[in-house]
Amino acid sequence: MNETTLEGTWDKLKGKIKQAYGDLTDDDLTYAEGKEDEMWGRVQQKTGHTKDEINKRVADL
Repeated sequence: MNETTLEGTWDKLKGKIKQAYGDLTDDDLTYAEGKEDEMWGRVQQKTGHTKDEINKRVADL
C-alpha cells in the first residue's frame, strides 16, 4: 500500500470515527508516524472506550 492510499484510507476512517464520536477533533485524530499509541490514548481518554470498542463501533457504521 502506498502512502497516498494509506492517507486516503485514514481520512475515511477518521471521518467515521468523528461521526461516531462527535466530540473528537481533528487534533485528537492526528496521526503521526510512530505516535499511534499516543493518538489512541487521546481518543480513549476522550471517549471512555477501548481501541477495540471504537474499532467495532466504526466498523458497524
